[in-house]
Amino acid sequence: MIKGLYTAYTGMINQMNRMDVLTNNLANSATNGFKKEGATTQSFDSMFSYRIKDSSSYYLNDRLGKVRLGAKIGENYTDHSQGSLRETENNTDFSIGGAGFFAIAFTNKAGQSSIKYTRDGAFALTKEGYLVTKDGDFVLNQNGASNSDLNRNNFIRLDPNHPFTVDTSGNIYQDNQFMGQIGVVDIEDYNYIEHYGENMYQLVDGGRVKDANVELYQGVLEMSNVNVVSEMVEMITVTRAYESNQKVIQTIDETMDKAVNQLGKL
Repeated sequence: MIKGLYTAYTGMINQMNRMDVLTNNLANSATNGFKKEGATTQSFDSMFSYRIKDSSSYYLNDRLGKVRLGAKIGENYTDHSQGSLRETENNTDFSIGGAGFFAIAFTNKAGQSSIKYTRDGAFALTKEGYLVTKDGDFVLNQNGASNSDLNRNNFIRLDPNHPFTVDTSGNIYQDNQFMGQIGVVDIEDYNYIEHYGENMYQLVDGGRVKDANVELYQGVLEMSNVNVVSEMVEMITVTRAYESNQKVIQTIDETMDKAVNQLGKL
């Protein structure tokens, strides 16, 4: 068995995974509130401690210190750093300053409703006065967001024929009257949320929301935190690493060809 072939092969697989992540980041560089992802690679050293109690291959007598072939694809991660802000002067656009998410009453094609979380504050008012996302999902008030309550009483409803203002605490005022508060919450542990679509998230088992210490800005949108230049540079690095692994395979193939077709004749 030529171990170099397997080492180069697993290296190419890892670079393909990194390239998939980079291209997805670039595709969403103009998506409001998008958070870029990154890819990791695990080698033998980083996996050593995990193999002490590894029972996945119960029928094999694997010894600690056994040479593994190449690298292993690690977990992807999300960079939740703040994106740049863009002023729109649209009173239904909002951005969050700090760590937190808008709570959305999302309804899928089957008519099932659940709460999703997003940093995209590009909202709109319906003819009935409900504050909704660009896809028509209702934005929850603070009570609905904090208690994960999808009751229609927790939807934000205003008079669409009158202007309104929102202060940095998310309090909504219309005709000098308090009309409610936009629901913003944070997640206790970001390891318990997963991507849903382009710029929404959902809780997984064990995930919990908490109060968010943030400021809301009206007429401003948060852009993606993807730096196009750095992502392009990273793509070049990945491409070169992939080509290097290709050359390793080609070199080994040429060596084997000479060993079989030339030295084997002697």
